[in-house]
Amino acid sequence: MSTAVQRQPAPAMATAAARGASLRYALHAEWTKLRTVSGPAWLLLGVAALTIAVSAAAVGATGCPQNLSCPVDTTKLSLTGIQFGQALVAILAVLMVSNEYSSGMMRITLAAMPRRQAVLAAKAILLAALVLAAGAVAVFGSVLAGHLILPGHGFTAARGFHPVWLSYGPTLRAAGGSVLYLGLIALLSLGVAVIVRDSAVSIGVVLALLYLCPIIASFIGNEPWQHRLERWTPTVAGLTIQDTTGLQRLVITPWAGLGVLAIWAAAAMLAGGLVFWFRDV
Repeated sequence: MSTAVQRQPAPAMATAAARGASLRYALHAEWTKLRTVSGPAWLLLGVAALTIAVSAAAVGATGCPQNLSCPVDTTKLSLTGIQFGQALVAILAVLMVSNEYSSGMMRITLAAMPRRQAVLAAKAILLAALVLAAGAVAVFGSVLAGHLILPGHGFTAARGFHPVWLSYGPTLRAAGGSVLYLGLIALLSLGVAVIVRDSAVSIGVVLALLYLCPIIASFIGNEPWQHRLERWTPTVAGLTIQDTTGLQRLVITPWAGLGVLAIWAAAAMLAGGLVFWFRDV
């Protein structure tokens, strides 16, 4: 009796082991693809470099004269570069899929690894890990730029400005949330790329979501509707994670805003997974 009971889970355990092995094999294959071409490495380097450069330029161009009151969120100002670095994150995510479709490599990939869910999961895991790593460097560099530059431009503790550093709780939340923001943008872009497949169209769709939708929302004349749109626009809602002042005036709280972006990313990945599963290559 005991022997029979012990043997019953074997098929389920074998299936789980096979799935685990398939995912490990897919991760190894995806990592091999990425590290054998120079494009992804340059894009990741560009994410960090562009984000830090734009953030440093933003804080360097902002000052607070002694005789004026300056309602500036210094942490959010220091993280300005995230809005530019996200474009390179989106391009990296799109090319990770669309290049394989355009070159015909996707047929070879699926012939070698028939478990499509493992292939997509491997791409998502590897992409998220790399973007989070690059995002951490980019955010730390941006915060460091704000910490070093802003006090010399009048944003001092004596005038009521908190130091832009990770020891300050709201700055730590904004910095960590910005890293997560870039990771979610990567997953959102990956999902769109799997659905669309074409690189140019995919990049256009993602960049419209990132930059055009907020512009459209800002032109809505009806304030209640404008606030509704801002609550559900992925970038407007997601970037509220960077706010450290005037939180009561936000249309959505910082973590809830990041949650909205997470919903967009999850929906894109779910739709992409379904399309990837049912559609022929």
